[in-house]
Amino acid sequence: MVSKFISGLNLSAEGNLVLFDKTNHMVWQSFDHPTDTLVVGQRLWLGQKLRASVSPDDPSEGLYAFAVIAGEFTAYMDSDPSQIYNRNYSLEPNNNSVLFQTGRFGSFSVADSASFIQLGSDGHLKAYEWKDSIGMWQGTDVLNPDRCSYPLACGNIAFLQLRGYYSQPIYSFSLPQTTTLQDCQEACLNNYSCKAAVYSRGYCSFLSQVFSIKKSDHGGDKFSEAFIKVQNSAIPESPNTNNISSPNFTPRKNQNTIVIVGSILGAIFFVFLICILIFLRSRKGFQQDEEDDLDNVLGTPVRFSYEDLQNVTKNFSNKLGEGGFGSVFHGVLPSASEVAVKNLSGFGPVNKLLVYEYMANGSLDGWIFNKNQETALGWQIRKKIILDIAKGLAYLHEGCNQKIIHLDIKPQNILLDENFNAKVSDFGLSKILGKEQSRVITTMRGTPGYMAPEWLSSVITEKVNVYSFGIVVLEILCGRPNLDGSQQEEEDRHLLGLFRTKQEEEKLMDLVDKCSDDMQSNEAEVVEMMKVAAWCLQTEYARRPSMSNLVKLFEGSVDVEGSMIEEILHGLTPEAMEAYSSTILPSMLSGPR
Repeated sequence: MVSKFISGLNLSAEGNLVLFDKTNHMVWQSFDHPTDTLVVGQRLWLGQKLRASVSPDDPSEGLYAFAVIAGEFTAYMDSDPSQIYNRNYSLEPNNNSVLFQTGRFGSFSVADSASFIQLGSDGHLKAYEWKDSIGMWQGTDVLNPDRCSYPLACGNIAFLQLRGYYSQPIYSFSLPQTTTLQDCQEACLNNYSCKAAVYSRGYCSFLSQVFSIKKSDHGGDKFSEAFIKVQNSAIPESPNTNNISSPNFTPRKNQNTIVIVGSILGAIFFVFLICILIFLRSRKGFQQDEEDDLDNVLGTPVRFSYEDLQNVTKNFSNKLGEGGFGSVFHGVLPSASEVAVKNLSGFGPVNKLLVYEYMANGSLDGWIFNKNQETALGWQIRKKIILDIAKGLAYLHEGCNQKIIHLDIKPQNILLDENFNAKVSDFGLSKILGKEQSRVITTMRGTPGYMAPEWLSSVITEKVNVYSFGIVVLEILCGRPNLDGSQQEEEDRHLLGLFRTKQEEEKLMDLVDKCSDDMQSNEAEVVEMMKVAAWCLQTEYARRPSMSNLVKLFEGSVDVEGSMIEEILHGLTPEAMEAYSSTILPSMLSGPR
C-alpha cells in the first residue's frame, strides 16, 4: 500500500486511519482513499470519487460513481459511454474540495444528526442517521428521491413513461449538427458498436450501452428522439406514442432453403419449450400441494406471498427504518392487526421477508434511559417487563427443540407493545446448540457492558444470556446504562462498581431510578430484585441460575434463601466487574440496532 517504513497507526475520532513513520510524519491516511462512504469531517477532493459496490453483499466496485468534476457534484454511471444522472453546483470559487460537516455537504443540506454519507449499489447517495426509536440506521436521499431519476431504475433497456427528456452521456460519438433524422438512423445501423441513437435539433449521438431511458417534462427545446437497434428486421412498424421508435430496416430476400431450415428449427425449439413448461408447471403444482399440506398443520407460522406483503405495506411505502440485514416497513393485515415487515437483503433476486408483530412502544432503552419523570415507568410495569424477558429467554433455552443462545441481550433488543408486554428481538448474533451440546466455541460477539467473563475463553453456554439479563435488570431498576460515559466521575461510570459499593454501605436504594416515585415507595421488593440480578452476575457461570428457575422465582413458585444472596453479593469482586465491563475488542461487537 505504501513504500515507506511504517512505525505506527492512529484512528482519529472522525474515523480517519493514519499511518506514520518513525519521525511521526504521516505517510498515508484513509481519508485520501474514499470508497463508497464519507464520514463527518471528511473532505471529497477534486480527482477523488465515491464508488458504489456491486451489491450489499459484493464489495467489489460497481457501475455508479460520484465525484467533483469542473466545480460540480456529478453522479454518473461508469458505462460505455459514461452517463450522468445528476449534476449540482457545489464548490465555492477557488475551492478544490468539499467538506462533509454537520448539517451540510457542499450545497446539499443533510440532517444535523447524519453520521455518514454512502453511495449505494442502486446509485442513490444517502445520508444516514441513527434512529433510537426503531433501533437502526435510516437513510435519506441527498440527490433526488425520485427513483426514476436513476439509470437502472427499471433495468437494462427499459422505459419510464414521462415526457420528452433524455440524459446525455458524458462521452459519446456524435455526428455533425447538420445531420438529418434519416442520416442518424442509417449511421447507427452501419455502426456495429451502436446500440441506440439519440437525435435532437440536428445532433446525433451513438450509445454502445443502453439502460433505463427517462422521459420527463423539461420543455420542448430539450426534446429528443431515441432509436433502439433491434435484431429482428421484420418487426411491423407501430404508431409512435412515446416519441421512442425503432429505425426502419430493409427486409432481405430469404431463400427457400433458409425458410425451411428455420421452420424446422423453430418447430423443434417450440416443442422443447412446451416440454419445459409442462415440467415446471407440474413441479410447481407438486410444491404447491406440499405447501398447502403444510398450511393445514396446526401450530405452523402464518405464511404470506410477496404480493400479500406488497398490499399489507402499501407497496412498502411506510419505512420504519433500516438495519444491517434489511429495511423494515409498517403494514396492516386485513384483520386490522399492525405488523412490521423486514425485507431481508443479501439473497440476490429472491425476495425473503419476515413478518413481526408491530411493537408500538419501541425498544426498552427509550423508556428507562430518558430521565423524564412524566414518562417514567412504575414498579409493576418494570417487574412485568423483567418477567417477560425471563420467560422469553427460558423458552429459547429450554422450550425449543434446539437450544438458542441469543448472545446480544440489551435494552435496545427488548421491544414493547402498546401494553408494555416485552419481546426479545434481533437474533442476528445468536447461536444454536444441539440437544447433545452443553457449550459451544465461538468468536467473541455482543455489546460492551453486557458480556459475560467466559467470553475470554470463547467457550460459552446459555449462561452468557443469564449474565446479560442480570445487567439489563439492574439497568431497569436504576434507570441508567451499565457503562455511562455521561457521568463526570470515573467511579460513577460503571454501574456494577457502584452496585458493589452501595451494597457494602447498605445503601442500594441510592441507585434506584429517582425519576419514579413508585420505585422509591417499593423499596423492599426493588432491593430483593437487585439481589436476584446479582445472582445472575456470578463470575463462575455454573453458579448462575437457569432462566426457568428465575421465572419460577419471579412468579413466587420458589424462594431463595437470604444467606445465599448475601454470599452472592460478596462474590462480586471489583476485579471481575472491571475486567468484563470495559476491556472489549470493538471489531467483534454489536452496536445498537
